[in-house]
Amino acid sequence: MALIVQKFGGTSLGNGERIQRAAERVAAERRQGNEVVVVVSAMGGETDRLLGLAGELSERPPPRERDQLLATGEQVTISLMAMALRELGQGARSFTGAQVPIRTDTAYGRARIVEIEQEALRSCLDEGSVPVVAGFQGVAPEGDVTTLGRGGSDTTAVALAAAMEAEECHIYTDVDGVYTTDPRIVPEARRLGRITFEEMIELASLGTKVLQIRAVEFAGKYGVPVRIRSAFEEGPGTLITVEDAAMEKALVSGIAHNEDEAKVTIIGVPDRPGIAHAVVGAVSQENVNVDMIIQNQGEHGKTDFTFTVPRSDYRLVMDLLEPVCREIEAEALTGSERIAKISVVGVGMRNHAGVADLMFETLSREGINIQMIATSEIKISVVVDQKYAELAVRSLHEAFELDKPISDRNHIH
Repeated sequence: MALIVQKFGGTSLGNGERIQRAAERVAAERRQGNEVVVVVSAMGGETDRLLGLAGELSERPPPRERDQLLATGEQVTISLMAMALRELGQGARSFTGAQVPIRTDTAYGRARIVEIEQEALRSCLDEGSVPVVAGFQGVAPEGDVTTLGRGGSDTTAVALAAAMEAEECHIYTDVDGVYTTDPRIVPEARRLGRITFEEMIELASLGTKVLQIRAVEFAGKYGVPVRIRSAFEEGPGTLITVEDAAMEKALVSGIAHNEDEAKVTIIGVPDRPGIAHAVVGAVSQENVNVDMIIQNQGEHGKTDFTFTVPRSDYRLVMDLLEPVCREIEAEALTGSERIAKISVVGVGMRNHAGVADLMFETLSREGINIQMIATSEIKISVVVDQKYAELAVRSLHEAFELDKPISDRNHIH
């Protein structure tokens, strides 16, 4: 008997009919002889509704009360899912994060899981019942409710699968797997049968919204196979797993794009030790994630310093850096919210040359200027003007022949 963790997102639980359909999937898995732990998100749109209510009463809701409020969304769906399963003749019991308990630190709104106690869940399974666990939430040492941040239900599911040594973790969502790129931009995009943890981490960090990056990191760290499946139609989905020889044959597995970033440039920075720390440190203290960073070669004792941040944090960062720039005697502070990051990702890049050249040649042929470049062992990212984002994705998808099976592609040597 295998243990499977099944996670259902908000779109899968949007109304009673969809909850019933999700419950039927759980019951079907049980009929195959497997034990199942279910993790659910709040109903689609519920978290935004609750945030809206909080915003009507307070410009900056206290973090503790905000988490207490947001955690109620999943408390509704665990109860409804347990009811639906019982109506199908399948025993079920709902658990909030505190009832499991899923123990976290005290970072409200972005808490990290410290420990998952299994006794209550194991007891439920031993009875032949299905534990239905609230995703996205946990409990701090003092007993306060905490939330894990947007997409935190994915993290809950994978963390439970790791702690309980599940055979697989199935993430049910509104897409039927991971594609070579966004099918809304490139209709010829293909669903990938398998993808490595490394590739999925890169794609998730680069804007692919199928799975939250923290969940993939958890899965990779503990070796939990994760399968992305459609909540609305049958199919094998995409298995996220360890790398094998066959996967290396794919030079590039996918093209990711992210239009939710902004670029900040400090011009004429004194070229001396400690400047990068002064700038990035000030931003990091506000818990803003700094992504791509470029510092030009200094001339005449001056250099330019450019980096990207989430677009939602752009105004905060610009306001934050004005006094910093005066303090370090920089010449000017500029930026742009009209950028997009385009990335090619693939474990096969480790053993093949020419990926960067083909990428740059393709963008040049389309008249797309590259503003920034960043690379890793299995990824090349560029920043371009936002108006060229979709053209860049389409042209790169065609150039790397991602619409074809691996066996039919022309490999770069």
